[in-house]
Amino acid sequence: MSDLIDGHVGSRVAQRRQDMRYTQVQLADAVGVTFQQIQKYERGVNRIAASRLWQMADFLNTDINYFFDGLTMTEMSHPSPKQTATKTSAEIARRATELTPRHQKLVLDLMDQLCKVPAAPIGEPAE
Repeated sequence: MSDLIDGHVGSRVAQRRQDMRYTQVQLADAVGVTFQQIQKYERGVNRIAASRLWQMADFLNTDINYFFDGLTMTEMSHPSPKQTATKTSAEIARRATELTPRHQKLVLDLMDQLCKVPAAPIGEPAE
């Protein structure tokens, strides 16, 4: 599944780069990698780190979500527990930016307390 997503993201990078009329060399120089690495990213051979994708979005003057546009639930249909946790973490981080600094601190304090308590399986009461 991740190969499908990596390939999709890579092809979207290539499409946006071409739409902006940049070469692989120009994109590579902008994000600090070789043009060969850009080729691997665009073909989905190598996975693009989140920080690198962010740099690409900035250079290509696009929202980072552009690279994920067009992904269907079929590609995402059976996420692993790690992928689910990662999606949840991303959602927590995204939503935290909507909070006031005081509320962010309260959420962090709550998370600190929750991390100290053993987790019960979903649907079962905690101890």
